[in-house]
Amino acid sequence: MNPIICQVTDRITERSTRTRSHYLEVIREQANQGVPRATLSCGNLAHTAAACSSAQKSSLLDMTRVNVGIISAYNDMLSAHQPYADYPRQIKQILSRLGHSAQVAAGVPAMCDGVTQGQPGMDLSLFSRDLIAQATAIGLSHNTFDATLLLGICDKIAPGQLMGALAFGHLPAAFVPAGPMGSGISNSEKVSIRQQYAAGEVNKQALLEMECRAYHSPGTCTFYGTANTNQLVFEVMGLMLPGSAFVPPDTELREALTAKIASHMVRIARGSGDYRPLAEVVDARCLVNGLVALLASGGSTNHSIHMLAIARAAGLIVTWDDLDALSQVVPLLTRLYPNGPEDINAFEAAGGVPTLMLELARRGLLHMDATPVYGTMEDYLQSPEIDAGELVYRPAVSSANPKVIAAAGEIFSEQGGLKLVQGNLGRGVIKVSAIAKQHQQLEAPALVFESQHEVERAYQAGEINQDAVIVVRHNGPAANGMPELHKLMPILGNLMQQGFKVALVTDGRLSGASGKVPAVIHMTPEASRGGPLARLENGDRIRLDAGEGSLEVLTDISSREDTLVELSYQHVGGGRELFSVYRHNISSAESGATILYQEES
Repeated sequence: MNPIICQVTDRITERSTRTRSHYLEVIREQANQGVPRATLSCGNLAHTAAACSSAQKSSLLDMTRVNVGIISAYNDMLSAHQPYADYPRQIKQILSRLGHSAQVAAGVPAMCDGVTQGQPGMDLSLFSRDLIAQATAIGLSHNTFDATLLLGICDKIAPGQLMGALAFGHLPAAFVPAGPMGSGISNSEKVSIRQQYAAGEVNKQALLEMECRAYHSPGTCTFYGTANTNQLVFEVMGLMLPGSAFVPPDTELREALTAKIASHMVRIARGSGDYRPLAEVVDARCLVNGLVALLASGGSTNHSIHMLAIARAAGLIVTWDDLDALSQVVPLLTRLYPNGPEDINAFEAAGGVPTLMLELARRGLLHMDATPVYGTMEDYLQSPEIDAGELVYRPAVSSANPKVIAAAGEIFSEQGGLKLVQGNLGRGVIKVSAIAKQHQQLEAPALVFESQHEVERAYQAGEINQDAVIVVRHNGPAANGMPELHKLMPILGNLMQQGFKVALVTDGRLSGASGKVPAVIHMTPEASRGGPLARLENGDRIRLDAGEGSLEVLTDISSREDTLVELSYQHVGGGRELFSVYRHNISSAESGATILYQEES
């Protein structure tokens, strides 16, 4: 094992002694109650079985049988979740043949950042993760289940489901993926049309036609954004079957994998002889494996928030310093858009997650003694396929496309995809994997804005055609829910193409598909809670060195008062008025931006 990987894991374990012990004590108390359904009264049980067939009712009332709770994020508006429509029926059929049962315990909200980008609904996006965690817990609180299957993929949905399931960590739990849509137009064409539209060079109809060719069928969007980062990271964490993350929907292999994970839950339920409660799967080793995969793949910046919140749900305290330390020793091993031209289907064709894990294991960067939901970590170095109608696993091999997954012994960059940036403006993260070396250092005057819409108006008015550090503040979790500032990317990309040196500094978020523009995001403390960004003015000199991880304002701003901004107009309409408790109680981005756990001092 790489010694830094071990040191970070040990630090997390030591730092979390109190919180982890408390979490495990709660989980043990739940486990000690025995078969959950056995604690229910006769009336409770009658309600549980009332809508069931006679066969399922018989199984449910037999305490020696397993009942699997399905938490589904199905809706038919989201392309990634539309394939889940028939999964409960398939899962129930498989378990019924084995003499067991399954029930849909809950449906959780599943909003699409792609639909809400730049819209008021985006202000609810980050909040939805904790709401999904709570909805998952409500579904499982019926206490009739022996295991959990999580049907969720996209940005806040899968992390929220995992957080909720961890509250019932005495139950085995696993994710059931659905897979990506087929590749549409090239990513370079997508970026080109978007930038042309931002510059007024093509009309909205041309933009719409391009977007509909990019997002065109059921399945996950194919760029390597937050949704696909969820899938890759969770597979490496051992939270789904090996090689299952990126198998396309409606294929024989996808159906076989869904059937296998359904039947597998019986094998790891309590009393099976291979009991694997989720609380024992998600430990410090599991989390570090996930962080390593995040860095090696150049994954979404959103996971610098989500992974911290997931860790806290398991009683573990992970920090950005841990992420930064890992980044120094974990190389970048993939090239996927926005870090390269190819999409997730090209990644799967190159060998997918098993091949990436093989390369990480060869370098001593994974805890191969971690406990996954299936088999051992060695089993995750295998790829599934259909042979004569049967699901079989074959040993993973080196990359079939070294332009997408690095060949054995090769790397794309010595440093992982994300890096901690800090200085007298606070702390934030930057996605360095997509930024050319010549753009990673910059000194320029600040241009200060309070929203992405202000930046858009200034750009259209020709007011930012210069070298600049674009500061967008009062967009943190407590200010307005930390919406993704997606509209900024085509604008700043155009400025870079014109030869200007530009960077972004913000306490807000960017899309998981953010790319070539140097962007320090998630700045904490956020401006609305007294962070230094609130004291910046136009013209202040700012220096960024992404390689060194430093961000400094060179102008003396220490004697200034904070700029106060009226944000109440962003707190009403579109349901935003229902989430004031989130804005008032949410933790910092560096603590996972969650209302569910208190900040750790």
